[in-house]
Amino acid sequence: MTDAIKIRSLRTIGDREIEGLGDVLIDCVEGGASVSFMLPMTRAKADAFWRSTSASVARGERVVLAAEDAAGAIVGTAQVILHQPENQPHRGDLAKMLVHRRARRHGVGAALLAAAERSALSAGKTLLVLDTASADAERLYARQGWQRCGRIPDYALMPDGAPCATTIYFKFLRNWAPLAEGP
Repeated sequence: MTDAIKIRSLRTIGDREIEGLGDVLIDCVEGGASVSFMLPMTRAKADAFWRSTSASVARGERVVLAAEDAAGAIVGTAQVILHQPENQPHRGDLAKMLVHRRARRHGVGAALLAAAERSALSAGKTLLVLDTASADAERLYARQGWQRCGRIPDYALMPDGAPCATTIYFKFLRNWAPLAEGP
């Protein structure tokens, strides 16, 4: 499937993209992904999330990537949050990396992750961080060279309300030296 997957950076998020991204978000939450939403996961909640995300993209605060299959359907997404506090200009957060259940185990996640890393580096970021509550995602991140920091118990809730732990990861995108201190 990876040969047929195209990763696209969304500069604008229109109605077509909101529908496709919403389908992926709904599928992942209904499949048990702990990504900030509780059941029931409605189309209205998904659309509102992607519309607010669109505004953040327009302001240059984040990058949204979409993985599309050969038919042009969105089957996955990832975000790099670029806007960080002034003492963290080198860091970005990988967020909402989602792959529709029908497209999993076909390289979509790895392709999204590689594209997110390239996007972050192009934006001047040299360090990415993420958190995950998914064992499958943990295996992917480890295979792609991410470093596990630790696990926080009861960090969030699963969509059904059960508490879940999350694991924190980081990855240096290139050798980085701290900014020189001023006079």
